[in-house]
Amino acid sequence: MNESLMTLSEAQAAAARVMTRCDALAEISETPDGLMRVYLSPEQMRANALVGEWMAAAGMRVWQDAVGNICGRYEGREANAPALLLGSHLDTVRNAGRYDGMLGVLSAIETVQWLHQHDLRLPLAVEIVGFGDEEGTRFGITLLGSRGITGSWPQSWITHPDGNGITVAQAMADVGLDATKIATAARQVSDIVAYLELHIEQGPCLEQEDLALGVVTAINGARRLDCCFSGEAGHAGTVPMTHRKDALAAAAEWMVFVEQTTREHGPQLVATVGTLHCAPGAVNVIPGEVKFSLDVRSPEDAPLEALLSTLLTQAEAIALRRGLRFQAEEYYRINATACDASLQQALSAAVENVQGRSLALPSGAGHDAIAIAERWPVGMLFVRCDRGISHHPAESVMEADVAKGVQAYLQAVCDIAQR
Repeated sequence: MNESLMTLSEAQAAAARVMTRCDALAEISETPDGLMRVYLSPEQMRANALVGEWMAAAGMRVWQDAVGNICGRYEGREANAPALLLGSHLDTVRNAGRYDGMLGVLSAIETVQWLHQHDLRLPLAVEIVGFGDEEGTRFGITLLGSRGITGSWPQSWITHPDGNGITVAQAMADVGLDATKIATAARQVSDIVAYLELHIEQGPCLEQEDLALGVVTAINGARRLDCCFSGEAGHAGTVPMTHRKDALAAAAEWMVFVEQTTREHGPQLVATVGTLHCAPGAVNVIPGEVKFSLDVRSPEDAPLEALLSTLLTQAEAIALRRGLRFQAEEYYRINATACDASLQQALSAAVENVQGRSLALPSGAGHDAIAIAERWPVGMLFVRCDRGISHHPAESVMEADVAKGVQAYLQAVCDIAQR
């Protein structure tokens, strides 16, 4: 199949279309002064309709499923063949960039567009899905679109309210969906062979290596904890340094330990203290209590657990030495999602063909592939983004990189389907 794959001029034309369409989708926003498109909003429905038009123009049969994903199918050589699923999400965070999610959906459409233009059918059907909710911006629960397809929606989700007290079920009714039919969005395991997702990297690794594309090895697992050092508040002028039980000093000591130890545990582990609250919070009072968050991530669960154990043990030791108490409560946990080895291989071969070499790297951010991996093998292709900036209006990709991405995506799709 290689000799007939996308030429450079075809790839350039495809990338130009993708960039123009990303701009068109960026115009569909709830807020005029910054891109925001959330689940079950009128803006999501408009975006679905527009993406559906593009899918149909690429020769696909198009439908919106029961949870509001926009779906398209390009038949294989035989009717009802199982499908290779491609996709990403069409929802955004607040004040978003225009490529996170959207780039993957639109690049997938270009792979099918090329097959359609060349009147080619593969041994597998190709399906594309624009997921309705990956970010969780509206309801504070994530991956609603992809969990619709896997059939793993908890029943409690339909009563979950947004910031205005509108439940998921009510929001569905407002856009013409029926919460009692959510289960019909679920796909049979035999319907789908594997899932591929193209996405901006949202990090600086490809840029540092001067590469357009990379292949994802795993999506990081994460643990989030609420932590607290409790000491004793006291007068900043009258309590001698040797008598203090300063909760903030303990937290500061531990935060430096977190940074240093995480670096020593390996380049793919990260740990972040993102929030900090001191009480009583006065300039002339020794902090008696400090509450803060800890976020630890790794592409493998065992190193993550080992690091977390080391960090918490040291926090207890610091508290004991300083005469304080330390408490930590985990409130969020998601295991690492490994990408399928054979899909990584196919993507790596395609990337090498396009740019000379491939780079394997983990994803520090979550993706729809996390949910899909519970049912089917997943693979991910990363595209370089400017300075690794994402979830921000400054999010930016180069058209030449997108061209390479579409070329590699198409080759991987064809290679996997031929297998």
